[in-house]
Amino acid sequence: MINILEATETVKMITQENLDVRTITMGISLLDCISSDLTQLNENIYSKITTCARDLVRVGHEIEREYGIPIVNKRISVTPIGLVGASACKTPEDFVSIARTLDRAAKSVGVNFLGGFSAVVSKGMTPAEENLIRAIPEALACTDYVCSSVNVGSTKTGIDMDAIRLLGEIILQTAELTKEKDSLGCAKLVVFCNAPDDNPFMAGAFHGVTEGDTVINVGVSGPGVVKTALESVRGESFEVLCETIKKTAFKVTRVGQLVAQEASRRLGVPFGIIDLSLAPTPAMGDSVADILCEIGLEYAGAPGTTAALALLNDQVKKGGVMASSYVGGLSGAFIPVSEDQGMIDAVEAGALHLEKLEAMTCVCSVGLDMIAIPGDTKASTISGIIADEMAIGMVNAKTTAVRLIPVIGKGVGESVEFGGLLGHAPIMAVNGFSCEDFIRRKGRIPAPIHSFKN
Repeated sequence: MINILEATETVKMITQENLDVRTITMGISLLDCISSDLTQLNENIYSKITTCARDLVRVGHEIEREYGIPIVNKRISVTPIGLVGASACKTPEDFVSIARTLDRAAKSVGVNFLGGFSAVVSKGMTPAEENLIRAIPEALACTDYVCSSVNVGSTKTGIDMDAIRLLGEIILQTAELTKEKDSLGCAKLVVFCNAPDDNPFMAGAFHGVTEGDTVINVGVSGPGVVKTALESVRGESFEVLCETIKKTAFKVTRVGQLVAQEASRRLGVPFGIIDLSLAPTPAMGDSVADILCEIGLEYAGAPGTTAALALLNDQVKKGGVMASSYVGGLSGAFIPVSEDQGMIDAVEAGALHLEKLEAMTCVCSVGLDMIAIPGDTKASTISGIIADEMAIGMVNAKTTAVRLIPVIGKGVGESVEFGGLLGHAPIMAVNGFSCEDFIRRKGRIPAPIHSFKN
């Protein structure tokens, strides 16, 4: 039973500390939509999505009103389209037609984003998957709500360097096609290593083939709640610090569990997982970087940052797993630069650089996220940055990702405004030395020796 103190505490977290449910994401399998006829395939996809998700937004709003819990986004993830379209799609343009259908379906049911224009190519690309990857720039330029991801590596298979080389070029093409919106298309494209099948967060969400026909996954967020809790234990020991984070993460996750169960019951769709990631927003006080400062750093990026982030990430997970039997997705602390005002402040102060962000990704959720870089960055340099991040994920058996935005026409010292949850970002410098000969090599990096655990 919930007592009056707990109820009052939850109200305070929502009204004063930016606690929200970041997303209810309905995962929908499109495997039963597959057809060798492209027109029929598009009809099947539109019908399946609009049937399964027709009540998703309405139910989300009902739960918000009845419980007073903000649910920021209602989203859909679908089976990777590289698989769904393999039989019917013979060209990149064929895959673009599916992207348009996905966008039309998303608008029809009223969701904020739809993820799954994706390919899973950690060991190699089929012709269809290569065509999907080549379709990404046009697909993201001609749609409003479609998000894309490509999984290019895993601990079990190694890293597909051919796909990484291609994606360096694809990211630049996406930036060019959306340059009138400050290369916004790149904000809807994530490159993964060890991508999970049940991630509710965009832009990397897709409905994995290990999942059932439909499922409800919920992502919670509460950086402001954690920071406020830590303000009351300034100067205390690490033991007290860790206990405070853990207890706070438990409370935040329980809110998500309540919403997930209600959404599942009302929609008649199985509950999948709670993703208990600390996902910041540009709002003041809703920042992971501010938590690191509260722990004792002048700025995120100062010496000690990686250790502080490791502590935070671990305690969030320990608290969250006690609050829900089904924790999954990414679950940890996100460090997207443009979406976190504290991270932006650290970059502008000169405390945080790309290399330090890369080090931080070794111990937190996901990776190099929402980082604006100069528009004249070479494709091979982008590929090199991706390869470095994928290696961290492969060797450490964790999910890592890259979401870089080369902003066409802008350079270091300038900034870019994306708006909404995507925020704004200073253009960060990249290492100018060449890795072209490395990226030009063909094939894949083999799996690490510790991947052989059978």
